[in-house]
Amino acid sequence: MSDSRSELDQKALDYHALPTPGKVGIATTKPCETQQELSLAYTPGVAVPVRAIAENPADAYRYTAKGNLVAVISDGTAVLGLGNVGPLAGKPVMEGKGVLFKRFAGIDVFDIEVDSKSTEHFIETVAAIAPTFGGINLEDIAAPHCFEIEETLKARLDIPVFHDDQHGTAIIIAAGLLNALEIQGKALADARIVCLGAGAAGIASMKLLLALGAQQRNLYMVDRKGIIHSGRDDLNEHKALFALETERRTLADALEGADVFIGVSGPDLVSPEMLASMAAKPVVFALSNPVPEIRYEVARGVRDDLIMATGRSDYPNQVNNVLGFPFIFRGALDVQASAINQEMEIAAVKALRDLAREPVPAEVLKAYGVAEMTFGPDYIIPKPFDPRLIATVPVAVAGAAVDTGVARAPWPAHYPAR
Repeated sequence: MSDSRSELDQKALDYHALPTPGKVGIATTKPCETQQELSLAYTPGVAVPVRAIAENPADAYRYTAKGNLVAVISDGTAVLGLGNVGPLAGKPVMEGKGVLFKRFAGIDVFDIEVDSKSTEHFIETVAAIAPTFGGINLEDIAAPHCFEIEETLKARLDIPVFHDDQHGTAIIIAAGLLNALEIQGKALADARIVCLGAGAAGIASMKLLLALGAQQRNLYMVDRKGIIHSGRDDLNEHKALFALETERRTLADALEGADVFIGVSGPDLVSPEMLASMAAKPVVFALSNPVPEIRYEVARGVRDDLIMATGRSDYPNQVNNVLGFPFIFRGALDVQASAINQEMEIAAVKALRDLAREPVPAEVLKAYGVAEMTFGPDYIIPKPFDPRLIATVPVAVAGAAVDTGVARAPWPAHYPAR
């Protein structure tokens, strides 16, 4: 390990350890300094809202923190790029997710790490604690059991359940891809798309692109064994949805003549020769982090007509889930939505897509230390510190919740009139 990496590691450990261990805490929102305030905060005054909620459960949103509280829940089976490190080792990531919820959208979080040995046990655990929360963000749960977990919890619970590794990633990819294709003069319906990685992010992203107009016949999904095709007998039900009738078998076969590459897999899996074989004006989303499927400098050296995005902040067009989940939950919570449905996801995609086309405020330029940032090949998605996100994405998501009948609260007074 290099000295610079050792120094970075130590800084990360110090950041998490000092001056107080961890990254999150609890702050009270009401005074409790006098005998009267104590009697209101706890007994006997607390009995009054208890009776009100027992009589009308919806009053929990009025008298408790439920409506602004999200659970970030994981079993630790797919933590970042580290794999199955277990629930306890995953806790720093879940705390970090809480920091982002609070920093970007003012949402409170309890991070919950579940030591679970079965899908059924995990589902029952989450369902049992769900009354505490206004929404549930599932995090770092491995495929394929993440699909069953989310689908079952969505069906059982009356609050939003959102697996960010699936849908958050898909939303940001879709928003950036729509803009990139437009810049390249291509249409989603006509684009031949290769997705390397058939886990949670890959499958969810391809499903969302289909909902936005991509054609099934144009989607090539590739896993460790090659292209997912109809002749394979080793496909689970989620992969089987994308099985094509094709004679192509390898990643190289899939990329030949392709318009789009989306990588949610691992480092250095795409060779310069594969990239060179793609169609004119390709779009390359190499999102493995920290090392992309093909490195930015390599890709730019091979093709000068491509638009490229990565998962890294030190290159243009970072695909970062923080552009999505805080603002999506903000919109859902503000109208007390019972779910986050596909229409709400598409509303978020379109809001992010459109925001990138707007003139960038000076404060964003200052935050990123640049003189100019204009919609084009190096700017296809908004930046995380863009203050317009909180005023744009939640409103779009809340509007879709209202339109699809999952909103249970009146339109927020601080939102623009509909």
